[in-house]
Amino acid sequence: MGNTAEKALAFRRVAAYLLVLCVTLLTACGNAAPSAGYSAETPRNDPGGAAVSAESSVTAQNREPGTGEPTSPAPVVYFTSDISADGLLRIYEQLGWTPSGSVAVKISTGEPPASNYLRPELIEKLVRELKGTIVECNTAYGGSRASSAMHRQVAEDHGVTAIAPFDLMDEEGEKEWPVTGGSRLDKIIVGSHAENSTDWVILSHFKGHAMAGFGGAIKNVGIGISSASGKVYVHSAGTRTSGSILYRNQDAWLEALAEMVMGFRDHVGAEHVIYINVMNRLSVDCDCDGHPAEPDIHDIGILASFDPVALDQACIDLVSQAEGSASLMRRIGNRHGLHTLEHAEEIGLGSRTYILVSIDE
Repeated sequence: MGNTAEKALAFRRVAAYLLVLCVTLLTACGNAAPSAGYSAETPRNDPGGAAVSAESSVTAQNREPGTGEPTSPAPVVYFTSDISADGLLRIYEQLGWTPSGSVAVKISTGEPPASNYLRPELIEKLVRELKGTIVECNTAYGGSRASSAMHRQVAEDHGVTAIAPFDLMDEEGEKEWPVTGGSRLDKIIVGSHAENSTDWVILSHFKGHAMAGFGGAIKNVGIGISSASGKVYVHSAGTRTSGSILYRNQDAWLEALAEMVMGFRDHVGAEHVIYINVMNRLSVDCDCDGHPAEPDIHDIGILASFDPVALDQACIDLVSQAEGSASLMRRIGNRHGLHTLEHAEEIGLGSRTYILVSIDE
């Protein structure tokens, strides 16, 4: 390693490895038993006890906690196998949603040099249709997106700034929004520019994640819209706003992740947010990893819903049925990833029971 660039690359690889190792050890020590309903060996892979496929709709009802009585029709999750700019626009249109003002499109800009972020050629058509501003916040773990100057360079290098206005929401500070009904958080800390947008499209790349088990709509909001200090606040289950993002109690921080999304949704209004997950490049590693493992699963499709819990659950269910899913389902199980959705449903963020509707002809 004869130059600075090679040394920096080696350092990032070692840091990524150590992060995964630390999370694994902390999870093993801090959570001797998985949450009820699934285990690391046999994770729960169905909504409400019924298997779901992209070819068939599942009709179901939400159940009143503790009674099993029906409450309301289950939310709809739309599906297309067409992972293209046209497919993305078509599934957005299926939602029948009309923004009322300025639109923020929340993506991950992706950690260089080789992460699986959503490519501009896939998302440009939708973003232009929305007349949207692509938004992000700086990271709390270091890397190439920890400062605004570096992050803006990454956004330019990844083609983001060429297709739409780009806003780093915490570049000029942060704001606190309240959380009600949570057990871990009483506030969320977001980039101050989050208050500039009326409507939100949460456009997420679904994949695995070293700390949360999986990353989808909930992760894209819960960590992605949090400022750098807000990220630490969520990762530490509301116990601090600076320092390490590692926290011993895995289930506690996953609960905080769900509660952050509830605080966000309640502040901006549920009618002002839609959620879209793209299921391609399904690595066990997140887009915050510049050197992700190669996927063991073929691309699946694009899903969209007004309910982030139903959306992420549907993605997990489709992964569980896919050939080669063992590594990703193991990652989700080992990190207790489904506990995020369990807690999210418990606090009223959404439903793990849903109706899956294919829009493919």
